[in-house]
Amino acid sequence: MKIHAALALALFALAFSGCDDKKNPTNPTDLPPKFTATLLTSNEVPAITGPEAGGSGTVTVTFNLTKDAAGTITAATADFAATYSGFPNGTALTLSHIHQGNAGTNGTVVVNLALSAGEVTFPTGSGTLTKNGITMTTDITNQILANPAGFYFNSHTALNPGGVVRGQLVRIQ
Repeated sequence: MKIHAALALALFALAFSGCDDKKNPTNPTDLPPKFTATLLTSNEVPAITGPEAGGSGTVTVTFNLTKDAAGTITAATADFAATYSGFPNGTALTLSHIHQGNAGTNGTVVVNLALSAGEVTFPTGSGTLTKNGITMTTDITNQILANPAGFYFNSHTALNPGGVVRGQLVRIQ
């Protein structure tokens, strides 16, 4: 009887030894960092006027991080998923990227999505952009994690080569 109790206790301990919160994928620190931005023509500097002024969108950016045993980020990529609407039929994006800069200021491109000509078009004035595995430097990754509001996502068109919609990053996960 003592053997059965000892065996049951050992099995119980073994079964629950993997329940450490640090290994739990629902632990917020284990989830990949995720950001969003509301993309508006009025956020551009200067604000957009003309045929594309009614355009808008949203973007979600998910970081995929590689860390060493100490938790230091050693490599990073980002996945981008954006939706756009309100543009004239046939609008095409020429560029999309993350800039470093606060709201109301224009900044330097720090993460480029490297769109090819005709890759993202809106035949009916609406559409989506999906780019996965975009390489980021660890320095920029750490800066965005520390201050997402100091960075913005921006998309450009031929009619608005300086940018047509933009929005500051907000961390949501």
